[in-house]
Amino acid sequence: MRASQSSAWSLVVPVKTLVAAKTRLTRAAGPHRAALAVAIACDTVSAALRCPRVARVVVVTGDPQAAEALAEVGGHVVDDPQAGLNAALRFGAAEAVRLAPGDAVGALQADLPALRPAELDVALAAAADFDMAFVPDAAGIGTTFYGTMPGVPFTPGFGGESRARHLGRGAKELDRDDIPSVRRDVDTPADLAEAVTLGVGPRTAEVARLILGDPGGTA
Repeated sequence: MRASQSSAWSLVVPVKTLVAAKTRLTRAAGPHRAALAVAIACDTVSAALRCPRVARVVVVTGDPQAAEALAEVGGHVVDDPQAGLNAALRFGAAEAVRLAPGDAVGALQADLPALRPAELDVALAAAADFDMAFVPDAAGIGTTFYGTMPGVPFTPGFGGESRARHLGRGAKELDRDDIPSVRRDVDTPADLAEAVTLGVGPRTAEVARLILGDPGGTA
């Protein structure tokens, strides 16, 4: 544990090519799958940029359509080196450090359509008490956020059972009940329905209406 930091954060958000995005939602989303993936990523980035502690969001993607949409909502887009998820995150982190060497760096999953800026602020404030910290996903298996303080090696271990991987690397787990929107990633129709219950962003809500019916409130 370390003394709490007041530094701003640069967040890195990886976005897959649309042909590979949200394949587990193919049956439910049908022809809307690509639009849903873009909408979710845009709502995630837009919400993150409204968080007071976030100075910038570096988006790593190799998809031109996603890149254009994410740049429009304020993302700083860089090309994906196409060497895997964690390599993309490290590449984005290097760009973040180039832009702001004194900022903390965090990796944020691109599929958090219910993300609330205030809850992300809580998570980032908690992460600032440690050299390296992460937020587990709602299932307690994966990871939705991983962050390091300035000068600390950025070594993300996303993919599969990443919660155990990050624990094994010495990262502090931020297993909190007051940040449900930070933990609610979307991979399946059930995940999407739960995110909708929390209140998704406007772009996701628009596409979700075509898939699930009226999704109710927005984040």
